[in-house]
Amino acid sequence: MNVISRDAAPATPPDGFRAGRGDDERLSLAEVHSSVAVPVGGHWMRRLLAFSGPGYMVSVGYMDPGNWATDLAGGSKFGYTLLSVIMISNLMAILLQGLSARLGIATGRDLAQACRAAYPRPVGWLLWVACELAIIACDLAEVIGTAIALKLLFGIPLVGGAILTALDAFLVLMLMSRGFRYLEAFIIALLFIIALCFGAQIVLAAPPVAAVLGGFVPSSAIVTNPEMLYIAIGIIGATVMPHNLYLHSSIVQTRAYERNEEGKRSAIRYATTDSTIALMLALFVNAAILIVAAAVFHANGKDVAEIEEAHALLSPLLGVGIASTLFAVALLASGLNSTVTATLAGQIVMEGFLHIRLPHWVRRLITRAIAIVPVVVVAALYGESGTARLLILSQVILSMQLPFAVIPLVQFVSDKRKMGTFAISRPVAALAWLVASVIVALNVKLLFETFAGG
Repeated sequence: MNVISRDAAPATPPDGFRAGRGDDERLSLAEVHSSVAVPVGGHWMRRLLAFSGPGYMVSVGYMDPGNWATDLAGGSKFGYTLLSVIMISNLMAILLQGLSARLGIATGRDLAQACRAAYPRPVGWLLWVACELAIIACDLAEVIGTAIALKLLFGIPLVGGAILTALDAFLVLMLMSRGFRYLEAFIIALLFIIALCFGAQIVLAAPPVAAVLGGFVPSSAIVTNPEMLYIAIGIIGATVMPHNLYLHSSIVQTRAYERNEEGKRSAIRYATTDSTIALMLALFVNAAILIVAAAVFHANGKDVAEIEEAHALLSPLLGVGIASTLFAVALLASGLNSTVTATLAGQIVMEGFLHIRLPHWVRRLITRAIAIVPVVVVAALYGESGTARLLILSQVILSMQLPFAVIPLVQFVSDKRKMGTFAISRPVAALAWLVASVIVALNVKLLFETFAGG
């Protein structure tokens, strides 16, 4: 079978980027750049399989423990109403992740490198700080989710479980050392465990089909009800994740596709297909969490926002002992999986914005330490119930950082000086700017409701 080697000539970024800063060019994730062979010719399915992987890595961030908190809160409090928000945010994610892959493949730069090259240094620093805050918020959710899962399954205290999550640095290091495909295989295996667990719970919950389908129709109450809006923006923040845009633009370059116009067009097509399929799996998982919460908790008058409470109530309300165990297993798989994307995104952002390279385990431990401290403090001061509020707050923080990633991305992929013939069409650009505008508008409204009591 003919393949393209990792020694294929690197892409030359369009002059539109060079004019911005004139920095020396560095490969994104250089240790795995062009390391995955791509078949030349043959059936299209073989090429799609070669490109399959980055989309699933990105989809991890769309079903991490932060999503669980917002989906549980939304389903138990408002029934199936917020299913429309999950669907819309997932469609936004499909569009934005496709644009992110396009940027990385067409220019040979990840989003962080593109920002560094295109913007003045103060703007670049601002964007870096915003992205680091998003990564910390995401990591906060992972620490809480993993620690809770360890407690539910093995009885480890929450604080002890949070500290144990620092060990995941070595898991990532081990997988990366064996090759990028091993990392992807680990992630995909855990993703399907999550999907199977929630598929089983959907069957056990047996939600009314008409009510579920009705939930996918948008309601004006989502915008007019401040409490519903808060959770809805949390869902958007948990679904469309800013650091995933940086991540995707880098890891698509692990494929050894031909660095010419035809090769890039083919790579963009397959990478977009990969991410779309993977994000549909994320849509299923997110919707399943909310549907289970609505069918089990809302239907029984239980307002559940805490993961531990959901775990405790699932089996008694469903009358099936294994329901709670499936819930905890899926939560642990979700927490473990999410650590990989935060690790890689942190490395990509630091290298891209600052040109600083740290060993993976050092970067992982630094990020983990920053996330562990708030969890330990909140658990000590307010008890374990406080972690639920912290989890939802972390997703709102993520949503607040979205404009700082979405706006540069849309600006770059719309610019023919930077993208050349790979610039998106005017209709797609208009849709992308509409998505960016909706995100900014929702965030402004949330700020007004929160701080002005509007």
